[in-house]
Amino acid sequence: MKVQVYKVDWCPDCQAAKRFLDSHAIEYSEIDIDDDPAASDEVIRRVGKRAIPQLVIDGEWFQPYAPGRGLLKEELYRRLGIPREKWSLGRTIKGWF
Repeated sequence: MKVQVYKVDWCPDCQAAKRFLDSHAIEYSEIDIDDDPAASDEVIRRVGKRAIPQLVIDGEWFQPYAPGRGLLKEELYRRLGIPREKWSLGRTIKGWF
């Protein structure tokens, strides 16, 4: 599986998404849209606005965060193919997400 994270360093939601991936040993590459104007343009072209974080999972774009709902953990588990019995990991470690 190929996972890319479009992010910026100052974004707490981006940091939460990366912690989620790290906690489940999901390898990913990072693309900082503050450092790469072409990447920022790509985010706008794909999703219609400069909304981060964005994950690209095997070519499929997905925003793992929703205002008022936070990190969309169940959707992340499903899209990343994480078995249901491992779903509680992120909920048991306070401050991870």
